[in-house]
Amino acid sequence: MTIFLGCGFAAKYREGGGNFSVPLQWMLGLQRLKLDAIWLELLSATDDVAADQRRIKNFQSQLQAHGLAGRYCLLYQKPASDTHDLEAMRCIGMSKRELLERLRGPTVLLNLAYSIHPPLLLQLEHRIFCDLDPSEIFYWMTKMEIGQSYHHEFWTIGLNVHADDCQLSRLIPVAASLREARGSMPSIDPHLASHREAAREERLPWKTFYPLVDTQWFRQRPQPVTPKFTTVGQWYWGGAVEVAGEFPDLSKKHAFEPYLSLPSRIPDAQFELAMNITSEDPERDRLQRLGWKIVDPHRVARTPSAYCRYLASTVGEFTAIKGVDVAWRTGWISDRAAAFLALGRPVITEDTGAGRYLPANNGFSFVRDADEAESAVKEVLRDWPQISRQARDCAVEVFDSVKNLGKILSL
Repeated sequence: MTIFLGCGFAAKYREGGGNFSVPLQWMLGLQRLKLDAIWLELLSATDDVAADQRRIKNFQSQLQAHGLAGRYCLLYQKPASDTHDLEAMRCIGMSKRELLERLRGPTVLLNLAYSIHPPLLLQLEHRIFCDLDPSEIFYWMTKMEIGQSYHHEFWTIGLNVHADDCQLSRLIPVAASLREARGSMPSIDPHLASHREAAREERLPWKTFYPLVDTQWFRQRPQPVTPKFTTVGQWYWGGAVEVAGEFPDLSKKHAFEPYLSLPSRIPDAQFELAMNITSEDPERDRLQRLGWKIVDPHRVARTPSAYCRYLASTVGEFTAIKGVDVAWRTGWISDRAAAFLALGRPVITEDTGAGRYLPANNGFSFVRDADEAESAVKEVLRDWPQISRQARDCAVEVFDSVKNLGKILSL
C-alpha cells in the first residue's frame, strides 16, 4: 500500500522553514514507520515563471537534504485552478507514468488542510481529511462544502471539539449524492456538483490527533546562555471567521496587545518576535520601544533546519494566539509548540482548553492575561532544567509523529 501525503502549502512559500517543517515531519514519521510514502505537493503557477522555478528547486533541495529525494511528486499546475486534473499538470520528481501506476494500487491519502481536490482526489482509494486549523477550516466546513463529501475519515488537531465547552459547531453540510459516491468516481464533475446541489447537515465523525513533531530530528538541546523567549509567525493575518455577524481580527498583532508590557515587567528575560514586520513599518518602532526585539523570520527560519536551530537558541516560547481559539475552546495547539517541547523548550501560551488532554507535567504554561504570563516566565527562568525535561518527555509521549500517524492509520 502507498501512503500519499497531500500538501499544497510547502513549495509555494520558499522562505518559510517553519511552514515547510509541518509536512516534512509527517513524511519523516512515515519513514520511521517504514511505510511506502510519497509526498504529493500541489504548486499552482503564478505569472512569474522564474519565481516558480526557484520554488520548485527549493522544494527539491529541501527534500534531498532530509533524505526524501526519491519520495515525492510535485504537481505543477498551469494555469492555477481549484479543480485538480492530473492530465493538465506537470509531474516533477516522480514521473506521471509512475504516479498513475501507484494510483492503481491500494492507496491512502492524508490530505492536509484539503490540499488535493477532485478529480485527482477521487483517484485515491482511501481519503483522510486532516484539519490543521479548527478555527478556520473546521469552521468554514460548517458553512459550505469544502471537501468533506470526498473523504472517508476526518481528523482534527482541535483536541476539545467533542467537549461541551467547545463552541465550534460539529454539524457539517455534505452534498447528499456525493456522500453516496465517496467510494467511487461520480459520473459528473464532483467539484461542480458539490456547489450546485443542496447540501444537508450531517454530524461528521471527527477524530482528534496531536500536532506532529519528529522527536528524532527535534532532539533535546542544552540550556542557552541567553534567557530569550520567542515565537515565529505572521504579525498580520488575513484569515476570517464570522462571530455574531462580525469578523474579528485574527492577527498576532491583535492577540499580543495584552502582553506587550512583559519586557518591562521582567528585565531579566529577553523577548523576541520572528515576525514579518518590515523596517519601514511603524509597528516595528512601537514594539522596540516596548522592549521587544524584532527579527526577520525569512532570515532566522528560512529553511526547516534553520527553523530548528532558531527554536533551539531560546529558553522557550511565549506566544499569544487567535482569540477565536481561546473563546471557542477549540483545544488547538500549534505544531510549533510541539517542536519547542521536543527541543526541551517550555511553552507559555494562551489557554484553548487543550490542557486537559495532556499529562500533568507537560512543559506548558497556559495563561489568560499578562499577570499569569509574567508568573509563568519567572517560573521557567527559575526551574528551567526540570520544566525542560517535562517538555521533552511530553513531546515524546504525546506529540511524536510515529505515535500520531500510527493512530490515524490504525497501525
